[in-house]
Amino acid sequence: MFDTLQDRLAATFKNLRGKGRLTEADIDATAREIRVALLEADVNLAVVKDFVAAVKQRARETELSGALNPGQQVIKIVNDELVEILGGETRLLRFAKRPPTVIMLAGLQGAGKTTLAGKLALWLKSEGRSPLLVACDLQRPNAVNQLQVVGQRAGVQVFAPEPGNGTGDPVAVAKASIAEAERRLFDVVIVDTAGRLGVDAELMQQAADIRDAVSPDEILFVVDAMIGQDAVNTANAFAEGVGFDGVVLTKLDGDARGGAALSIARVTGSPIMFASNGEQLKDFDVFHPDRMASRILGMGDMLTLIEQAEKTFDAESSAKAAAKLTGQGGEFGLADFLQQMQMVRKMGPLSKIFGMLPGMGEIKDQINNIDERDVDRIEAIIHSMTPAERDNPKIIDGSRRARIAKGSGVEVSEVNGLVNRFFEARKMMTSMASGKMPGMPGLPGMGGGPKKQPAKQQKKKGSRGVSGNPAKRNAVAVRAADPDDAAAAFGAGTMDQAALEKAMADFQLPPELRGRLGK
Repeated sequence: MFDTLQDRLAATFKNLRGKGRLTEADIDATAREIRVALLEADVNLAVVKDFVAAVKQRARETELSGALNPGQQVIKIVNDELVEILGGETRLLRFAKRPPTVIMLAGLQGAGKTTLAGKLALWLKSEGRSPLLVACDLQRPNAVNQLQVVGQRAGVQVFAPEPGNGTGDPVAVAKASIAEAERRLFDVVIVDTAGRLGVDAELMQQAADIRDAVSPDEILFVVDAMIGQDAVNTANAFAEGVGFDGVVLTKLDGDARGGAALSIARVTGSPIMFASNGEQLKDFDVFHPDRMASRILGMGDMLTLIEQAEKTFDAESSAKAAAKLTGQGGEFGLADFLQQMQMVRKMGPLSKIFGMLPGMGEIKDQINNIDERDVDRIEAIIHSMTPAERDNPKIIDGSRRARIAKGSGVEVSEVNGLVNRFFEARKMMTSMASGKMPGMPGLPGMGGGPKKQPAKQQKKKGSRGVSGNPAKRNAVAVRAADPDDAAAAFGAGTMDQAALEKAMADFQLPPELRGRLGK
């Protein structure tokens, strides 16, 4: 959603590279570009004015840090101000001292309240809570049935005494749900209310009546992040008519400009508490302003990536795979590769995972073009192998490759490509496990790096490295120019090598992850 804003800001900061000091003209030009970038992203005009004024003031008054050059200092200032307009600190749910905690959802029709109710319930369930969904949208056709389906998918109970479709009293249902939750020992009640195509008096009155009937601990305003500035106007109308404690953004994975997401917290004064960024029920998480600002500035989101990995990866199997890569538990085979790849896929689409890595904005187009079907074909090929072939891919000869191709419904060339890429990927992962990248300097924060050879050895090696056969020399040159790497084994395709090397050079593991790896 923030790709356009990210590109414009990156281009702006690029102009500051190499400057020893910032002049008044540099600050004015940078502020002008930032203003244009935010307005193009559909950020509220008042928010843009405040944002740009704060950036200019801090750029003029703040003494530059000795550890940062002027360009980096401006990026830091912009990051801090982005965090501020996104809400500052992460706002968590307030739970009632005496259960059940009542959460009321409000918003316009089409914002995704019903689906979000299921996502919130699933998230609360993963946090050890026992949620109950309440169907109080009795106007929209099949709204009650939709909530029941969503609840079934999330594995949570739904309280729906009325069939809906224009019949029933939503206030009475909301009241009865509290008694039902106390009787059946549910500790959280999520009330799904009705919406309208636009703000009107009937909608506001019904929402206010439900609020007064159940006295919710949290009222969450659900807003579609793709509707632009109208989201801000609607939020203000709900704030005046019903009031709300926090905002939930839906459809953050859309291709709209996303300015509403940057505006709504500052304009309403209510924090963004949750964000939904996909169609699956698990595509939902707590909104962290600092992490969102980091993504917008192309610096990745390693903390979220680590949290998702902790929830998804099996520690024991990952430890065994890591031991094999360091030569301490047998050889890393295709079975281990498949197991690790399947755990990575559980974290979400590969394009989303790669997008959380710092510096990957340089190869954003290639990441967005990753085809998940390529990964499905890789799984099919590996599943068509025998256990012996998975453990030791070196035994896969021509006849075996033909059998595997036939069993998985692919061409033999695809089997050849997978096996060859696996050996290259294993070589790269083994080197990374020792703290260095083949053909690149040691990764920052992980130590390692290629050792310099004595001059005599380098010269001797160079004399043996060139073949006298022109055909062989050409073949070596073609292989050296081939930019395919281990990422291609995951369906990433051909990437620009210079951009990839730059992204990897900029990549630095955060202290939390370095500590886990013992580096």
